Amino acid sequence: MVGRRRAGQDGRIDATHALLAATALHAGFQLTVTAVAYPALTATGAREWAAVHAAHSRRIIPVVALVYGALLVACGRALATLPATPWLVTALAGAALAVGATALAAAPTHSRLARRGPRPELLRRLVRADAVRTAGALLALAGALGGVR
Repeated sequence: MVGRRRAGQDGRIDATHALLAATALHAGFQLTVTAVAYPALTATGAREWAAVHAAHSRRIIPVVALVYGALLVACGRALATLPATPWLVTALAGAALAVGATALAAAPTHSRLARRGPRPELLRRLVRADAVRTAGALLALAGALGGVR
């Protein structure tokens, strides 16, 4: 493509490959949360809940900041520099779905769980929000993969 640099030509990663890297990182993180972190969290009894949930929150917040920060920067760069192809729209829509589910459902539910304990309806809400985030992360990765030639 004219005027578009490929990865490595000047030591920088182009926007397409940065988006691919960020969505892959995000999808891997999200799948780990879905397959490892949340099953362990939802299996925690009421007696241990406060300590386990607090430890989970302390450990995961820095990782969330890193992963979501990279995703937002890569999406912003892609939006600003790449043509609006179906693949880019798919990647951005998936990322927006995942970030939106986190901001509007998962994060508030974690706050309620921290205050109220492991109520079944809150755990179900958290797992549903997580499923939406995972779907969004995988959609974003599929879109980013489609944009790589």
